[in-house]
Amino acid sequence: MINPQHYKALFKLGLPIVIGQLGMIVLGFADTLMIGHHSTEDLAAASFVNNMFNLVIIFATGFSYGLTPIVGSLFGKGEKKAVGCTLKNALWANGLIGILLTAIMGILYLNIHRLGQPEELLPLMRPYYIVLLISIIFVLLFNAFKQFADGITDTKTPMWLLIGGNVLNIIGNWILIYGHFGFPEMGLTGAGIATLASRILMLLAFVGIFLKAKRYRVFKEGFLEGRLNRQDFKELNKLGWPVGLQMGMETASFSLATIMVGWLGATALAAHQVMLTIGQLGYMMYYGMAAAVAVRVSNFHGQKDTKAVHHSASAGFHIILLMALLVSIPLFLLRNEIGGWFTDSHEVTLMVASLILPFILYQFGDGMQCNYSNALRGIADVKPVMYIAFIAYFVISLPSGYLFGFVLDGGLTGIWLSFPFGLTSAGLMFWWRFRKQIRRMDCHT
Repeated sequence: MINPQHYKALFKLGLPIVIGQLGMIVLGFADTLMIGHHSTEDLAAASFVNNMFNLVIIFATGFSYGLTPIVGSLFGKGEKKAVGCTLKNALWANGLIGILLTAIMGILYLNIHRLGQPEELLPLMRPYYIVLLISIIFVLLFNAFKQFADGITDTKTPMWLLIGGNVLNIIGNWILIYGHFGFPEMGLTGAGIATLASRILMLLAFVGIFLKAKRYRVFKEGFLEGRLNRQDFKELNKLGWPVGLQMGMETASFSLATIMVGWLGATALAAHQVMLTIGQLGYMMYYGMAAAVAVRVSNFHGQKDTKAVHHSASAGFHIILLMALLVSIPLFLLRNEIGGWFTDSHEVTLMVASLILPFILYQFGDGMQCNYSNALRGIADVKPVMYIAFIAYFVISLPSGYLFGFVLDGGLTGIWLSFPFGLTSAGLMFWWRFRKQIRRMDCHT
């Protein structure tokens, strides 16, 4: 029997993270709405570029998640100055990864014309791509601060910063996409500039809060006194790379599927972008609560309380299942209207309606893999998640998408039918691994 206190504590810790994630979802909706109503071509171009960068951003976020179990364990043991020192090393690690990712995406930019996308969309894709490329480093540095704050159970500060940054982004979109207050009408490129500006401002705000806020004083002392060292740097990379690759491979299954969707034309790409925007609704909520699971699990793991580790993960999964139900019901009921919120194209709206069923089918697996991959992160058992992700997304999901979409001629709906297979298999394998580790921890206590 799970103590109700676990549910209460997860809600208290996870709700600010979920709200912050919902702010990002609102931004995604606003971006897609504003771009889609500017032109269907802008929406199709945004679909391709956003999915390429989603792969990078999700990997970067996963890498920064390597900080959470370290901070959570140190915080659970009361070693607060050590937390500040770890943050210093995390900023360097994230900064170097940011430079690496910028270089990789720069090479991809030089070859964007070789990826088989509609030729008429390339002039829209290129400037938008460059602006997002510049913003990568700021995302990684912000992520380091966010994971530090989450790890010490201060989830409200990142929440307010994310909400504020997203509001500024939406206002910037309105001004720059359509050309208000004397600015030129910049369309998709304007949306990119607004995103870049908001990411810079969020990072600067977090730096200011860390340096000035009273509640961060002891961590700041550890930050200033601590030194860059090989041990912390090595530990951050040891934990960060597997989580980053796990999340990156999951996103890659969607991003590489986007390339296949591009073979079907601009209308399919536009419908795909609408559904991916809607898909973020569930994913971000689940991952917000799952991030709280990782924090709670890491705190109890630092205290060597195996029973609480197990119960925290189980309680988190129950909450996420409820979230999945709350997401799926209204989307099913509104399936014929959703596409029209984002575009005036009747063809796109019909395609969106056809994708709602496969979307609902993968919610259980998505919630399960979010919860148990984060539970494994909380106990610092991250290497296996990388191998599980490879099997689920590259061996199962992507080949299934090609089979259903092209060999069996299912088109866009066929490609989307592959996602339930990949996500559910990942969730079951993560759950099995976590249960195995819990039994092993029980044997050693």
